[in-house]
Amino acid sequence: MKKSLTIALVAMTIGIAAPVFAAGPFWDRLGDRIDRRLDARGERRDDRLDARGDWINQRLDNLADRAEARGRIRRAERLDRRGDRIDNRLDRRGNRIEGRLDRRGDHINRHLDRFGG
Repeated sequence: MKKSLTIALVAMTIGIAAPVFAAGPFWDRLGDRIDRRLDARGERRDDRLDARGDWINQRLDNLADRAEARGRIRRAERLDRRGDRIDNRLDRRGNRIEGRLDRRGDHINRHLDRFGG
């Protein structure tokens, strides 16, 4: 009795839930929600990297200005180049992170498209 009741409840649940999940908009909304979440995550990381790059660049610019004021031109140029290298590295890092999150979102969307019909 208990086994047949469980089977009946499972069958009824599948019968009720199947049309809801089979509908395309459900999977589309799920994919859109996942995309928004991944985009927000990428933007937060990009903002953090930009803030870090700005802080480092500002610090190196201050050191370069002080070195230039003391007449140490080569040191000032070297500090400027170092700041540019660090800024470029952080930009490339942000692009890699953004690309990885985009690929992840694309993979999830393709999976949901196949699964959702």
